[in-house]
Amino acid sequence: MSSSDLYTDPNHQTRIEKSVDNIASNPYLTVHTPKGTVYLELNDKNYWTIGRGKDNTLMVPDNCISRNHAILQRTETGEFYIIDLGSRNGTFINGRRVSVPVTLSNGDNITFGKTEIEFHSSRSTSNQKSLLLTERDTQTSAMLERRLMSVVVIDMRNFTALARQIEEQKLSLMVGHWFREAGLIIRESGSWVDKYIGDAIMAIWFHGTIKVPHADILNIFQAVHQICSMTETLTQEYALPFTLKVGAGINTGYAMVGNTGSGDNPDFTAIGDTVNTAFRLESATKEVGIDLAIGETTYDYLKALPLIQHLFGQYTVNLKGYEKPISTYGTTFEQLHQFLITQTRLAQD
Repeated sequence: MSSSDLYTDPNHQTRIEKSVDNIASNPYLTVHTPKGTVYLELNDKNYWTIGRGKDNTLMVPDNCISRNHAILQRTETGEFYIIDLGSRNGTFINGRRVSVPVTLSNGDNITFGKTEIEFHSSRSTSNQKSLLLTERDTQTSAMLERRLMSVVVIDMRNFTALARQIEEQKLSLMVGHWFREAGLIIRESGSWVDKYIGDAIMAIWFHGTIKVPHADILNIFQAVHQICSMTETLTQEYALPFTLKVGAGINTGYAMVGNTGSGDNPDFTAIGDTVNTAFRLESATKEVGIDLAIGETTYDYLKALPLIQHLFGQYTVNLKGYEKPISTYGTTFEQLHQFLITQTRLAQD
């Protein structure tokens, strides 16, 4: 049986080798199995899904692994996070079960079910071995473009307090459930989760080249509202000591987008002030005492909508890293819900 039979990548985007000598200087995983050891090169993507289901980037034939077990994510700084998706049997790093996204270090041992995996941040290679990087790899790394987008950051509230009050296994299941359901809501709305960060997620919606239709922003509002509602349902499902809530920041503008995927499997990530401001706006919701904060540009695209001025209040906030205070527009999720209901009725009339 070949290594590709053992660990299948349906999209053929991850290099699977029997020998580490065939791996270039990229980070890679060493997978120990009853059939032998295989090496999975971590290249061309920012994240890899792991599980026994065929829809995963890395399909692992282990009955003790959940269909959608975990996510391995690379950040723009080159760090790797492992994120358990609420799997039944858990994900373990060096023998300890992880309940929140954990940064991996070179040589870390990861356990999924009965499968043992080692993470390697890189390997020493000669100039000759570096030639294993293909022309496609070089072209992919240079694919950058400036795009108009909305960046959404959603953060789980009072997570530190929650982690102190419930057992680690329940926390892991709950967080994984939240990541999984939030990702599904975002995908169904036409976007994807670009980053999983501790107890938060970041998603990107691309727009046209010049302006943003009202429908685009309303679609984002609907996704945020659905995640808010889903989050609150976890309170009873996991018997949490207090109601679980989220806060959100939305910012619209231009940012540089890199495609680290290839072919029919693009893997975009965005960088720039538009992205940074979205994170700062989410943090500002705690300071102002609101649930959702949007940037001035996002609000400008909504000005013509009926009742929009009744939904958002204007606030002046000091954002970390900004020399001067800026204006933001904020509201509660309850007000957002009522606004979305009204917009639906108006669209039907």
